[in-house]
Amino acid sequence: MAQTYLDFEKPIAELEGKLRELEQTAGGNDINIADDIQRLKGKAEQSLRTLYAKLTPWQKTQVARHPDRPHFEDYVAALVADFTALAGDRAFADDQAISGGLGRFRGRSVMVIGHDKGRGTDGRIKHNFGMARPEGYRKAVRLMRLAERFGLPVLTLIDTAGAYPGIDAEEHGQAEAIARGIDCCLDLKVPLVSVILGEGGSGGAVAIAAANQTMMLEHAIYSVASPEACASILWHAAEKAREAADALKLTAADLLALKVVDRVIAEPVGGAHRQPERTIAAVGDAIEDSLKALCGIAPEALREQRRRKFLDIDGRARP
Repeated sequence: MAQTYLDFEKPIAELEGKLRELEQTAGGNDINIADDIQRLKGKAEQSLRTLYAKLTPWQKTQVARHPDRPHFEDYVAALVADFTALAGDRAFADDQAISGGLGRFRGRSVMVIGHDKGRGTDGRIKHNFGMARPEGYRKAVRLMRLAERFGLPVLTLIDTAGAYPGIDAEEHGQAEAIARGIDCCLDLKVPLVSVILGEGGSGGAVAIAAANQTMMLEHAIYSVASPEACASILWHAAEKAREAADALKLTAADLLALKVVDRVIAEPVGGAHRQPERTIAAVGDAIEDSLKALCGIAPEALREQRRRKFLDIDGRARP
C-alpha cells in the first residue's frame, strides 16, 4: 500500500521517492548501486527521526488524524481473542461509532469498548467517522455495567474528534448520555483502563475515558475541543487552528506533565501508521502492565482511586 504523506512530510516524501526509484533501478537492471541506496536510506531515516523529534502541537494533531493509523478493529483483531461483539443500547438503536464486546486479552476475560472510525468511504460513513450519538454512549454504559456484574476489567480505546454534534443527537439527549457515561466510569467497581489511540476529542472521549489508568500514544491528542472548534469559538476563525493547538496543551507530553494522563506509549519513528504491528504490541504491553497493577485491588478501593484521581487533577496541575 502506498505511503500517505502529511503536508509537513514533503521532504521525507521526496527522499523516499528517490529511494524507491533507485531500488527499482537496481532490481530491474542489476546495477551495483547498493552503496547509494544505503546512503539515501540512512539520510531518509535520519531526516524522519529529526522531524518527528520536534513536532509542533498542530503537526501532532495531523499525525493523530492520519488515515492509516491503526483503528479499534485492528487492536481488537491483534490483541483480543474470541471477541464477541455486543450491539445496541436496549433503548433506541445500535450506534456503530462505538463498538464493544467480550473477549480474552492475553488470557484474561475482558470487556473491550472503543470508538470505531471505519476505513474507506463506506466504512467511515457507516461508523459516522467515530463520532457517537447518545445511543453509542448508552451502549457503552450498558457494556460497562455488564462487565461489572461479572467482575471483568474494562478496556476502552479512544479515537474520536468528538461526540456527534447533529440536531438529532441533541434531541436524543447527547449531553445527558455523555454525563452518564462519565458517571458510570467513575462508579465502576472493576478495573478500567483507557488508551487514547489518535484523537481524544472533548466529552466524546472522556465519556468512556475516566479510568483508573489513562494512557496515550505518543502522537495522540486529547483536548476539551478540537483545534478548529476552539479557533472558531475564540477567534471566530477556523484558520487559527494552529494557534489553538498550541494553546490547548493537547499533546501527550503536555498532558502527562499536567497529570491528566498516567502514561505515554512510545510510537515508532514516523508515527503509528508506519509500523502498526509494533504500535499495537506496545499498546498491548502497556494495558497488560496496568491490569496487573489494578486487578488485585478491592472493588471499593478501585472506585475511590478513580474518583480521587479526577478530583485531584486541578490541584496537582498547578505549579
